[in-house]
Amino acid sequence: MSAVSLSELDAALPGLARKIRVLEALAWPDGVEQAFLAQWRAGNAQLPRVELQPREHSADIAALQAFIAKCDQGHPAGRFLAMTARSYATAGRMLGAIGTPAFTGYSAALYRRPDFFYPRQKLTMLDAARFFLKTTDALLGGDQIPSTEADIPAADFAAWMQPELDRFFGAGRIKIVLDPALASKAIAGTSRIRLRASALFSELDKQQLLQHEAFVHVATAQNGANQPNLKCLGLGAPRTTQTQEGIATLAELFTGSMDINRLRRVALRVIAVQQALDGADFIQVFEGFLQAGQSPQESFRSTQRIFRGADVRGGSAFTKDAAYLTGLLGVHTLLRVAIRDNRPELVGHLFAGRMSLADTVRLAPLFEEGWLQAPTYVPAWACDMRRLAANLAFSAFIARIKLEVLDLKVFMAFADEHEDNASED
Repeated sequence: MSAVSLSELDAALPGLARKIRVLEALAWPDGVEQAFLAQWRAGNAQLPRVELQPREHSADIAALQAFIAKCDQGHPAGRFLAMTARSYATAGRMLGAIGTPAFTGYSAALYRRPDFFYPRQKLTMLDAARFFLKTTDALLGGDQIPSTEADIPAADFAAWMQPELDRFFGAGRIKIVLDPALASKAIAGTSRIRLRASALFSELDKQQLLQHEAFVHVATAQNGANQPNLKCLGLGAPRTTQTQEGIATLAELFTGSMDINRLRRVALRVIAVQQALDGADFIQVFEGFLQAGQSPQESFRSTQRIFRGADVRGGSAFTKDAAYLTGLLGVHTLLRVAIRDNRPELVGHLFAGRMSLADTVRLAPLFEEGWLQAPTYVPAWACDMRRLAANLAFSAFIARIKLEVLDLKVFMAFADEHEDNASED
């Protein structure tokens, strides 16, 4: 593939994908939450009345298919462009199937299902979610998530975050916008972070959102957009969601920004997605979040995330929330393998743009040649390879210890035996 044709393709793809905006198309109208909660509090819970219209993207999909045919998929960058275009086309088909059974199939193609079985690891993300919930249940002494006080208005939260962004990215490069219509608490783009204007934030939210939204999502978008030869690395393509959310969630863990409540929320959403797929309706999933200790408002919003674009009567779901745990385990595993195989440069590749885990390896020759450049913005936890390597090396070895053959009585006997042998010496 010639540099000219590759450059032309790189310049063309953003325009072809521009109209396929997944979260915007799946957003619920104002007032649904208030109506549902009012009926629920009155003891007369009813399924939300949401009539989302399928989006017509046949022309965009046809243009993306024609684009894919022009890509030299034998070239790493050509394959990246083709796979990125293909994921946008799949997203377009998903939006065209809003409210139908086909919606879930396209969603699973993009983000996978919680019950997707990984044969080499012999597990599913459902297994992982259940493990985290079982473990944290024991630590908490029960099922309930202690509530975290959220009393920081969005404007005050933005006033705290803006100087942090200026220090990391440079003054004025990234802006914070208060958005009254935002469903999530925060969403990051390439040059701005939107906060829900009515939301209240906690002290725990500060580092969690800074590490997750700013130092990962914004940083990778900025680094990708700054690439001289492959600016499509700055696109938030659907195929990059797992890796993006995996890096961002891992960042929370490595910086101590994730508490037990946050970990449980990630796991609970995986369970809830599977419940919806298995036939649970909106009210049943909502009640599951309530029983796990979430507030009515948080339970509604967690359930809403899962039923965006799907039938609220159950049997289908928007499976994106399963991608957080899948991505977390995938990114952690990639970093462990990179350290084990003496490939520390792969850590930098993760931040050089928005890409999949496989892209970090597939595009490696282009980084080595200098055709792709190293990232400009990398969070502190990923910069110090000595600390990162120590963390990953320890976690890689500790995973070999089989906890299922131990309980505290057996462990104590082992420790006593060691002491007894030492005293005999």
